[in-house]
Order: sequence, then C-alpha cells, then structure tokens
Amino acid sequence: MSIRTMHVFAFCVCVGTCDGQQTPTPAAAAPDPVVSMVSRLDLELYKETIKGLTQFGDRRQGTDRNRAAIDWIEAKLKSYGCTNTERIRYNYQPPESAGRGRGANNDPTVGPGGSRRRGYRITEAVNNDPMKQPDVKLRELNSQPSTPGPREEVYCTKIGTAQPDEMYIVAAHMDGIGWGEAADDDGSGTALVMELARIFSSSDVTTERSIRFALWNNEETGLTGARAYVDQRKDLQGIESPPGSGQYPEPKWLGMIQHDMLLFDHGMPLPDGTIPSKQRPEADINIEYQVNAKLSDAAMILAHKFQLADDKYASDYPANVGPHMTNTDSTPFMDLTPAISIREDERGAQLGNGWDPQHHQPTDVYSTYSDDDFRLGLNAAQTTLGAIAQLTGAKLEAGK
Repeated sequence: MSIRTMHVFAFCVCVGTCDGQQTPTPAAAAPDPVVSMVSRLDLELYKETIKGLTQFGDRRQGTDRNRAAIDWIEAKLKSYGCTNTERIRYNYQPPESAGRGRGANNDPTVGPGGSRRRGYRITEAVNNDPMKQPDVKLRELNSQPSTPGPREEVYCTKIGTAQPDEMYIVAAHMDGIGWGEAADDDGSGTALVMELARIFSSSDVTTERSIRFALWNNEETGLTGARAYVDQRKDLQGIESPPGSGQYPEPKWLGMIQHDMLLFDHGMPLPDGTIPSKQRPEADINIEYQVNAKLSDAAMILAHKFQLADDKYASDYPANVGPHMTNTDSTPFMDLTPAISIREDERGAQLGNGWDPQHHQPTDVYSTYSDDDFRLGLNAAQTTLGAIAQLTGAKLEAGK
C-alpha cells in the first residue's frame, strides 16, 4: 500500500470511528405537526356536516328552524370536545329600509367593496317567492316567517397554553335566505369552522395562543350578529377575569377570519347567461381584505400568510388575494383587528357579476353540488387550518 493510499485509508477510517466514536448521523427533520392535523380533514366528514345543517332548511334568522340549528351546532361542538360553548344574545329589530346597495355612490359599475364590475352582469337578487322551490317538503320547512326579537349565536374556544390572552377568531354565518337549504351560503363555511373546531379540540392538540370558533347569526340582515359580538366584547379584550385567575373571557383579537360561500367556482356567465356545469380547472379560493380599513396593511399581511399556507398545505386549488373585502361578517372587525374573508369568488368582480347562480336562490341545496365543488370547500379548510395552526403554535402531543 502506497503512502498516499495509507493516508486516504486512515482519513476514511477516522471519519467514521476515530477514538472509538461514531460520527453522529444528521438528525432527520421533525415531522411537521400541521401536516398531520391537515390530514385529519376528510371530504366525507365535511360533506356530512353540510348535510346535517341542511336538515334545518335555509336557517333563516328569527325562526324555529334557525334556533334548532343553533342548538344542533352547539351540541356538535360539545361532542368534539369544544365544551366551553357560550352564546351571544341580542335583540334584532328590522330597520325600516333594509338593503346593501349596489356600490359606491349607487354607481352600477362599482361593485361591493369598491371593486370594478367587469364582463357579463347579472343583477344580484334574493328569491322571496316560495313557489320557486319545487321541493314541497323543503318549501314547508322554510315556510315559517322571520319575526323580530331576541337572537342568539354560539361560539367555543380553544384555550392557548402559553398566551391564553391572545386569540384568532375563525368564523362563518349559519343563517341563510332564498328558500333553499343554504348549503353553500353558508353551510359550507359553517361546516368548515365546525370541522376545524373538531380537529383543534382533539386531546393531543395544543396551541400556544387561543382560537375562537364563532358561528354568527343574522348575517343576511346586514351582519347584525357579528356587529352584536363586536359591540358587546370589544372592550373586554385581554382583561383577566377574575383578576389573578389566568382566565381571559375575551382574549385580545389578533385577527378575524370569515368564511362565506366556498363551493362554487364554475367561472363567469356565458354569453347566454348560463353558468358552466362543472368546477373550472383553474378554480381558486379568494382571500380578501379591505384596502380602506384602518388596519389594511396588517390585514394584507395576514391574507398573504393564508395564501402561503394554501401553497404548503392545500391539496387541490390555489389561493389568490384581493383588496375588496365587503358584505361579510369580518367587516365589523376590520378597524379593530386585521380581518379577512375567504370565499369561492371575489365578492365584487365575480360574485357581484353573477358567477354563482345559487346565491340566495332555491337551488342552493346540497344536491346541487358535486364532489369537485365540495373539494373547493375542503381546500379552504386545509388553508385555514394550516395558517391558524402556524399562527397559534399548534403542536401534537405523542401518546394521547
């Protein structure tokens, strides 16, 4: 063996076993707990929750079916382990003139939130004709009219282990209109929030910060339920009660994420006014903030964090960010905390131009939607779960 060969041999041996010590193998990267949590989302479970909500018809506020749906949602949250459910109570009296308007200065070219209307336009309208619902049983279920008076909405909270005095609000509205089943608007968002409550309430999941899962009522009357929550709770943020207890009935709001219609992105109306029958291959979920909000910069950053979470954790559809959030329950929060909404379409430029013919119509029923449609909603659930898990420091505890 030449001297050069001996030197190489000695070097190779010493790398592995010099002084009897084995060179440690680089440790494998720890598995991402968020991936494991996202994998617990299941298409069939998501569909089952939407189907369960449709047993109460359109869940119009101020009716027995609405109150029964709230009780059902609360029972489900408790069954998932989110047992600290609470209710917001308020009184709703309809204004003399209700309506949301067409846009800034009543300009028909300006959509909700300041977006510019483009392309083929279909006037937004709410169906109030029961005879347009061909299903007699559903028509009868939805027949009780709304009456003014007391209202309730339910929420529950995942308490943070390190910073219980701070929280993100993950929300949707559970009421609907139009004489259908409100399967998309907003059964799809309500089911998403409930599925996330199920996963985060698992015994092996911990979060450093708190998460509140809220199901608003009275969205269809002008965001009344969300406004009631803000009015009642905004001044309680971050206050320990009782003092010294380590309990925070209203943790400080770090962000509010609203989910409002998540199933239907079939594209713009065709020249004859019809909509393509299948989910378009380039479908996406739309994450919106309001550029005119006091906290618009922080909301924009939050929106892009959700977009990055979609890139990392969602399975089927991309996410796009837009600046025209409006007509959604995150609006009452937007000057108080970074607030975003997650939708199937842009609220103004797309939904406001007729991209969803089920919006407030009798056709918003479970049977209208295919698995491709439901996967868009599940994709939004993956996005929100991934983002919220990262933002709250979620971990999985082995052996539980």
